[in-house]
Amino acid sequence: MEAGRDRQHPPPSVKPRSAVVRDALGVGVAVGLSGFAFGVTSAGAGLSLLQTCALSLLVFTGASQFALVGALGAGGSPLAAAAGAFFLGVRNAFYGLRLSELLRVPRAVRPFAAQWVIDETSAVALAQPDRASARLGFTVTGATLYTLWNLTTFLGAFGAAALGDPADWGLDAAGPAVFLALLAPMLRGRRERATAAVAVPLALVCLPLLPAGVPVLVAALAAPLVLAVTRRKEADR
Repeated sequence: MEAGRDRQHPPPSVKPRSAVVRDALGVGVAVGLSGFAFGVTSAGAGLSLLQTCALSLLVFTGASQFALVGALGAGGSPLAAAAGAFFLGVRNAFYGLRLSELLRVPRAVRPFAAQWVIDETSAVALAQPDRASARLGFTVTGATLYTLWNLTTFLGAFGAAALGDPADWGLDAAGPAVFLALLAPMLRGRRERATAAVAVPLALVCLPLLPAGVPVLVAALAAPLVLAVTRRKEADR
């Protein structure tokens, strides 16, 4: 009797696979389509179709890609643009440390799985109640997002050539808008909101004074500054 009831009503901690796939597809499709904006932005910044597609294939982390082409498009040096993109991408290494323990994928698969360790796949995987669901969510999100991001990157970059100047269509605002949309969900805690509140004025003050790309590096100092202040307050309590 008890066994039959368990079969009809699975424990609440077990999430149906269909629900995991549905959530993962939702995230993958929603974010993957924004690759079109990156393609347009990258082409508008002067990168070729091959360079744009190579960035999405090899880098595959939207915030870093937008930061890189944004700095290049503003006339920044390649070194400053790459440094800003690098600092934004460092967070993926911390995701990887957490996910390696959670997913425990076979050693041979790890180099391929590492390519998909980004904000969205980490969020979906870490939200699951068990390892099997986490692996499923990570895989479906990564495959969907990687496929759509690269496909729409190509379409955006290819179409930008036919559209002419992206500014004439208002598409030059698409890149910053998508960048903000990617960052907004991360501002959930007090530390994250405080970091953003310090980083934005820093970037705005440095923007007219420093070469393009460098204000991003200066704004990144907000993170250790806020962390040091909040930890000191916690230690004083």
